[in-house]
Amino acid sequence: MPAVYEHHRTVLDAEIDGLGHANNVVYLHWMIDAAVAHSAAQGWTGERYQELGTGWVVRRHEINYLQPAFAGEEIVVRTWVADMRRVQSQRRFVIERIHDGVKLVEATTNWAFINFKTGAPARIPAEVTDSFEIVKAE
Repeated sequence: MPAVYEHHRTVLDAEIDGLGHANNVVYLHWMIDAAVAHSAAQGWTGERYQELGTGWVVRRHEINYLQPAFAGEEIVVRTWVADMRRVQSQRRFVIERIHDGVKLVEATTNWAFINFKTGAPARIPAEVTDSFEIVKAE
């Protein structure tokens, strides 16, 4: 599996806001979908995290909106793990429009690894960290 995961999708009519372009919140959904798909592609599905009793929760999103997306456009959400420390990780994203390669969004999400029962931070197991290649630069 490549270190930078590509999640392709089409902008839906239902994702368009009153200004005629994809609503800002929709980009966040695309990012989460891509992160979950990347994790699953590396063997870490939601079910596997449930079995482990630990998994990821978002601590912070930082999103720079650069250009709008419109209904019917094909986009790609590229995502990668930029670092993984004892109980947290940073994931980066770039969203581009496919037909012209225009960058729509640059974003970063900080994730915390927690125990699902207690909600307390948990050390990321080696079996998880070993499943993801760290990409330091875009």
